[in-house]
Amino acid sequence: MKVLITGGAGYIGSHTNRYLSGKGISTVVLDDLSDGHEEAVVAGRFVRGSFGDRELLDRLMTEESFDAVIHFAAFASVPDSVIRPARYYHNNVTNVQTLLDACVAHGIKYFVFSSSAATFGNPQYVPMDEAHPQEPINPYGTTKLIGEKLLQDYERAYGLRYCAFRYFCAAGDSRDGMIGEAHNPETHLIPVMIKAARDGKPFKVFGNDYDTRDGSCIRDFIHVLDLAEAHYLGMKYIMENDKSEDFNLGSSQGFTVLEMIQALQKVTGEKVPYEIAGRREGDPAVLVASNEKAKQLLGWNPVNSEIETILADAWNWEKSRRY
Repeated sequence: MKVLITGGAGYIGSHTNRYLSGKGISTVVLDDLSDGHEEAVVAGRFVRGSFGDRELLDRLMTEESFDAVIHFAAFASVPDSVIRPARYYHNNVTNVQTLLDACVAHGIKYFVFSSSAATFGNPQYVPMDEAHPQEPINPYGTTKLIGEKLLQDYERAYGLRYCAFRYFCAAGDSRDGMIGEAHNPETHLIPVMIKAARDGKPFKVFGNDYDTRDGSCIRDFIHVLDLAEAHYLGMKYIMENDKSEDFNLGSSQGFTVLEMIQALQKVTGEKVPYEIAGRREGDPAVLVASNEKAKQLLGWNPVNSEIETILADAWNWEKSRRY
């Protein structure tokens, strides 16, 4: 089997690429390195370029006989999407259509899509299952929802089978420290907390007046290794069953930002300095997944997603990161 992984030099993509290689699957990673790192591509063939470049896609898909595409190459910052929505609509919508058109033209029938819990917006109930209404409250979430709608329409029109994964908060790093989370700028909570612990400069907690148990936002953290396994299982599922599905991927546990600070201090023995700032536009108060569908249909079990394990792996990566 051969798979094209767009954005495979990024955080989740690089872990999935490595996981698929361990399963004996041949991979080609396409990444423009705007957010990714070539050093993170530890398996398969690397091609530098944009997934929105139709000429490049045609050449790659002619040279290689791909059985499936796994698409990670999205812009994914909520606050940045509020400030620069055009950037997100171009990359997360226009370029996705280009990629889907190339798949259809070259007879690639299976597509795994990196979606987001941001498609749901403010929760009407928790934990949030796949039937939860999708009413995004920021441009990033809207572009991901449009991506899901594109897939639905392409399935009806062209027979493309897809698996859409709505992540909650991806976290953690490879256990051996070979690859890990490395964004620039970094906005994800755990690496930002670790940086504060290591350099002694307070980081900002955005809001302490939400209707939660301590006033700070609640998030569901899922280990990147568990996400990598889910992509393999999801791809296998749509191939074996010749049908499309969507899944929420989370641990089904929620932690407040202030609880995460306490947990990191406990795991590392280091003080984590912070200061309270105002709410950040586009942030829901609570995001917690129901992962029952993924467990039942895929046989997925997020065994790495205990919060202490996530924090220990992240701490280990940040102490000796390679890129």
